[in-house]
Amino acid sequence: HTEDELSRSSHSNPGKSLVNGIKTNPASNSPKSGLPVPMGPPVYVDLAYIPNHCSGKNTDPEFFKRVRASYYVVSGNDAANGEPSRAVLDALLEGKSQWGENLQVTLIPTHDTEVTREWYQQTHEKQQELNIMVLASSSTVVMQDESFPACKIEF
Repeated sequence: HTEDELSRSSHSNPGKSLVNGIKTNPASNSPKSGLPVPMGPPVYVDLAYIPNHCSGKNTDPEFFKRVRASYYVVSGNDAANGEPSRAVLDALLEGKSQWGENLQVTLIPTHDTEVTREWYQQTHEKQQELNIMVLASSSTVVMQDESFPACKIEF
């Protein structure tokens, strides 16, 4: 196909789009869709928010292999929906174990959950081996009539 033909075909079929010149269905363009993700070098960032409240629906070990952060924020607080997901926390360990370098990583849970506490206790040795530190919520923020736990982050 020429570039014009590819462009026209994507406009005539709005449910499809082009990714690296390949027609894809945007609804199935998630990490677990089975579509190959183009390989590239890892991305290094200071702070990364674990997608979708640390739900296992969108985050797997590949995320942690490719997005290498000094700090990861875990915001899930909905056990009924699997947030935070134990599988995602385990994926952090698996992904980081393949970095090939032992950079310090800090995990910042925004809520004290049973899943996070159990994961912390059961994998503490592996965390130390991988140079992962988990911050505890030791501060409280008070706003109007509401208060909630928080962590202070300094760069």
